[in-house]
Amino acid sequence: MAWFEFFHEPKIDWMGKKWHFITLSLILLGAGWISIGVHRGFTYGIDFRGGTLVYVKFARQPDLDAIRSELKRVNLGGATIQRYGPAADNEVIVGLELGATASAESLDAGKRAIFTALAGLYGAGPAGKVDFNNASPQTVAEHLVVADPLRLAAKGSDEAMKGYRELAEAMVGFRNNPPPGGRGGLIADFQDLRGVAGVTAAVLEALGRDFYLSSYAIRNTEIVGPKVGGDLRRQALYVTLAGLGAMLVYIWFRFELIYGVAAVIATFHDVLITLGVLSLLHKEISLTVIAGLLTLVGYTMNDTIVVFDRIRENVRLAKREDFVSLVNRSINQTLSRTILTSGLTFLAVLSLYLFGGEVINGFALTLVVGVIIGTYSSIAIASPTLVYLQERVGQRRPGVKARAYERETAGARR
Repeated sequence: MAWFEFFHEPKIDWMGKKWHFITLSLILLGAGWISIGVHRGFTYGIDFRGGTLVYVKFARQPDLDAIRSELKRVNLGGATIQRYGPAADNEVIVGLELGATASAESLDAGKRAIFTALAGLYGAGPAGKVDFNNASPQTVAEHLVVADPLRLAAKGSDEAMKGYRELAEAMVGFRNNPPPGGRGGLIADFQDLRGVAGVTAAVLEALGRDFYLSSYAIRNTEIVGPKVGGDLRRQALYVTLAGLGAMLVYIWFRFELIYGVAAVIATFHDVLITLGVLSLLHKEISLTVIAGLLTLVGYTMNDTIVVFDRIRENVRLAKREDFVSLVNRSINQTLSRTILTSGLTFLAVLSLYLFGGEVINGFALTLVVGVIIGTYSSIAIASPTLVYLQERVGQRRPGVKARAYERETAGARR
C-alpha cells in the first residue's frame, strides 16, 4: 500500500519541536481570545440573541446604503443588512436585534417596521391596490371572490371560495417557485401567470384592477424570542461538553484514561482556537457554526485516535523502545495517511465555503479553520500531551522499562 504514501518512513523529531508548537498555539489562542475580549464576548446570530430576520428578494441589484438609510429613518438604525446567496439572485437579509426584555409584540412590531421601510423606499403602489408579490393566497383569493372573473358565484359562495382559493394557491406557488429561468419570489408581469392552470384573460384583468407588482418580495421571516435565544446558547454549550465527555469515556475504555485526557485537551484546544479565529474574522456564532464545531470535535478526535492507535500498537511490538522515540515513530508512520485524508477533507470543505452559498457559510468556514487546526493538533498537541501525562503519572510502561534496561546493560558493560 506504499503507492499512496507521501513520505516513506520520515525521521522527523516531533517531540523535540514540541515547545515550538506550544508557543504557536499560545499565540493563536491569545490573539483569538484578545479579540473576543475586545468585542466583549462573541457576536451571536439572531438564533442566539433573539430578533427578526427578513429575507428579501429584489428585481434588481439592491442599494444597501439606501435600505440602511430608510431603516434608520423609521428608527431601525441598529438593523443589520447583508447579501444572501449568489449575487445574481439579488437577495438580502435584514436583521433586527432586540434587547433581552423584548416581548413577542415588539418582535412582531419590528417585522412590520421593516416592511414599512421597504414600502417607503420602493413605493407603496397605487392607492387601493395590493402588492401581488407580497400577497398571501388568502388575500388573492378574497379579491378574486369579489371580482368573480370565472363566474363561480353561481355555484354558491362556498364553491366559489374553494375554487378561487385553489387558483390563488396555484398562482402564488408559481410566483414563489417558477419554472427554470424564472425569478423565484417575484412576478414582473401578470402575463407571466398564463402558464398556471385556470388563469384566463378575465382573471388577469381582475388581478390588474386589484393588484400591482412591486420590485421586491419578502421571501421569508424568522422571529426568535430572546428567551429562546438564551436557551439555545445554553443547549449548544451543553451539547458540546456532552460530546467531549462521551469521547473521553470512549477513549478511556478503548485505550487508557491518559489517552482520553490527552485527546480531549487537544480537542478543547481546537475548539478554542477556532472560536478565536471566528472572532478575528468578525463572524457571528449561529446554529450552523455550532454544527460545524460539533463536526470538528468528531473529526479532530478521529484524527487523534488514528495516531494513538498506532502508538498503542507500537508499544506492544517494541517493548524496549523509549516512549518518546516510539511516539515520534508512530506519528511519522501515520503522516502520509494524515496528509492524504486531511488534504482531501480540506478541499471538500473549502469548496463548500467558496461555492455553498450564504446558508452554510458559517458551517463551512468553521470546518475550513477546524480541519487545519485539528490536523495540526493531533500531531503537535495531543501527542506531546500524552507524553507529558505518561511521565507525570509515572506509570512503568514499556518505554520506562526500556530506559532502565539500557542503564543496567550500560553499567554492566563498564
